[in-house]
Amino acid sequence: MQPMDVDVHSSSPCRNPIAFRTNLVNTGVPSTYNLQLPSSHGTTVTTNRSGEEESVPLLTESVSPMPDTGLLGHDSVLQPVDDTIPLVQSASGPATATQHSGLSTSVTLETTLPRCGSFNSASMVPVSMSGTMPASSVPTLAGKPQSNQSSCNRLVYSSERHPQQSLEVMNCLRRNRELCDVVLLVDGREVFTHRVVLASCSAYFRAMFTGELAESRQTEITLYDLDGDAVETLIDFCYTSQITVEESNVQNLLPAACLLQLTEVQDVCCEFLKRQLDPSNCLGIRAFADTHACRGLLRVADRFTQLNFLDVVESEEFLLLPVKQLIDILSSDELNVRTEEQVYRAVMRWIHHNLSERRRHLAHLLQHVRLPLLSPKFLVGTVGADLLVRSDERCRDLVDEAKNYLLLPQERPLMQGPRTKPRKPVQSGELLFAVGGWCSGDAIASAEHYDPQTHEWHLVAPMHKRRCGVGVGVVNDLLYAVGGHDGQSYLNSVERYDPHTNQWSSDIAPTSTCRTSVGVAVLNGFMYAVGGQDGVSCLSFVERYDPVANKWAKVSSMASRRLGVGVAVLNGQLYAVGGSDGQQPLSSVEHYDPRVGTWHRVSCMGTRRKHLGVAVYNGLIYAVGGRDEVTELSSAECFDPRTRSWSPVVAMTSRRSGVGLAVVNNQLIAIGGFDGATYLKTVEIYDPDSNCWRLRGSMNSRRLGGGVGVIRLSSSPWNSGNANSSGLRDVTEGPSKSLPGGPLLVPPGLAISMTNAASGPALTNQLSSSLASSVIVTASNSSGGPPIPGISSLAASLTSNPGTSATSSLSARQTFSGTFLF
Repeated sequence: MQPMDVDVHSSSPCRNPIAFRTNLVNTGVPSTYNLQLPSSHGTTVTTNRSGEEESVPLLTESVSPMPDTGLLGHDSVLQPVDDTIPLVQSASGPATATQHSGLSTSVTLETTLPRCGSFNSASMVPVSMSGTMPASSVPTLAGKPQSNQSSCNRLVYSSERHPQQSLEVMNCLRRNRELCDVVLLVDGREVFTHRVVLASCSAYFRAMFTGELAESRQTEITLYDLDGDAVETLIDFCYTSQITVEESNVQNLLPAACLLQLTEVQDVCCEFLKRQLDPSNCLGIRAFADTHACRGLLRVADRFTQLNFLDVVESEEFLLLPVKQLIDILSSDELNVRTEEQVYRAVMRWIHHNLSERRRHLAHLLQHVRLPLLSPKFLVGTVGADLLVRSDERCRDLVDEAKNYLLLPQERPLMQGPRTKPRKPVQSGELLFAVGGWCSGDAIASAEHYDPQTHEWHLVAPMHKRRCGVGVGVVNDLLYAVGGHDGQSYLNSVERYDPHTNQWSSDIAPTSTCRTSVGVAVLNGFMYAVGGQDGVSCLSFVERYDPVANKWAKVSSMASRRLGVGVAVLNGQLYAVGGSDGQQPLSSVEHYDPRVGTWHRVSCMGTRRKHLGVAVYNGLIYAVGGRDEVTELSSAECFDPRTRSWSPVVAMTSRRSGVGLAVVNNQLIAIGGFDGATYLKTVEIYDPDSNCWRLRGSMNSRRLGGGVGVIRLSSSPWNSGNANSSGLRDVTEGPSKSLPGGPLLVPPGLAISMTNAASGPALTNQLSSSLASSVIVTASNSSGGPPIPGISSLAASLTSNPGTSATSSLSARQTFSGTFLF
């Protein structure tokens, strides 16, 4: 064993505290440490008890030890046991702490020096710690482990405050124009700053100052075509790490951030603009994003425009669109329109807004209207009769092409092109995602989504890490996977899934500590991580994530430690339901009010539950499944905030611990879990009218402890035209006429599709007498799948078409057409 001496000095200019913190680590044998302090100064010892610190006189207090778990940082605090480490001061002045076998503790010493004033070497008074300890013991400072190398004459210190303090000092120097080595001339004003700060934040300035450019030697640099307020705001961000983006400054901030290559500010500005999207401004935001190469914002604005096309065309921005941007929009397969007639009317509205200047663009624009998909009546009676169309030869050619397509169905295979391709229906609604979990003895990374319309599960891109006990939250239609366990270690990392790109990103700030069995919920645009465990203990503390700042911040801790907790948001309150405190399952419930930042207990559940599923449905909080002290549970109950009481709900068909619970399109759905013998992939849906649960399909993977989240989609990236299993396109509205080969679906305008009888919807409306006497029927096996039977029956029902085929089935990519007379 070797003696160890540590010197710590104060550099504070006024109060001059000397703060020294170290963990005394258990080595299995008693050891004595002498804490040497100058006896002439007022000295206190700060003791650490379950995360709370208090300063007491050195000679009158003892330190509560904690069970040894190896090297623990000072934030990794366990519940204290009934034992103490006495701190004794000898006659000569040193204080001693005797470490008991099987225990470890952390001690903070602080001495207040009598001298106050500017910093000088005379104010540096040493504090030393010496003693004997086994060579295997490793001291730590401020929670940072030391190297295992054998030197006992040094202490490695890593300051968590230093970066922020350094920036604050540099910002103070900048504002006082001290040590500034460059002046930016922008918009008629001078901005004093430091090259090193600019170069550390901006690739633009880094290249300017470190290269051979003339600016690298100049003390004054002119920035052209930038707003002065925006540049000053960006410089403030470089020094403070804070920025406020609002409607009044975003249009100047984003161009400046793009030019100066401050990518973090670019992202914040784009996120702000995404939140402002509206039918009245989405076209302007789309053009703004295109100008500044903000691809993510451009994609979101495009999606929004496509979904809300019928509202967008009524806006002033639509009438002012340049022709190129209008063509980009009209060319999209994703326009949310019921018929092509709506697209044609939008074009004519744009033309007539400035007829004299825009009539020359009509033929070019009509090339992007899918005229062959118009009804014969509208094509002949409205489009063909329009004087503008009739006066332009190119427009007349487009109308004739559409007529030929409708009147010569036998020639359609030779006439296929962009104008004959139906637009894909836009699917609005909600998709349930199941993420991670435990299956076949290991954590998994797979993810899948449930389509409530088809009751089918579809795999999506897997996460970068395997995660069991993962918490899931959805912010701005992006799904976040928080923490979990990868089968070997506890995780504090976070991943984010974008359903439009089907990709996960890992550039999300991690939580302050590792967490598994964590509860995650979203309230007022912030994501909360509640409880869980870090591999050492159950957690009571709560963190809140700001997606704009990409930062986590701690908020008030819960009254109870909770792992496997269920969380939900109701009436602006965050509820933490059940879980386990590490000793037993809990029935207690508490809620957090973000306005006052405090937790309050509410009525307990009727059953203790950990690893339960929790969701808000019809204004009530439902708690289902989980595990009590003995077994997995199938029971369920709900909380009514009006009566502040819990009531039993009919039990699920299966016991489910580690179950996921969510509400999708007003359906309460329970997925996966563990029934005591088998990992489950089955799905149950609760019917409140009949008060029963019904099994509805299965996931692709069995999942215990997986996370669930619901994304409200404006347009599904997996939507392939609402195609059924046969590859034939469904049209879900309009009157129908059933034929032996399948129902005919007639949307407004008499454009008819046929659906395979085995999978098409059974519409009951009959054809109206006001419809035309004949319409065109087309069936196409566009998916390239297996042959579709029943075509011969349809052919027998068609009475007037020389090209009618008598084939008994439709092979891959083969098209059948005919005319049906009503």
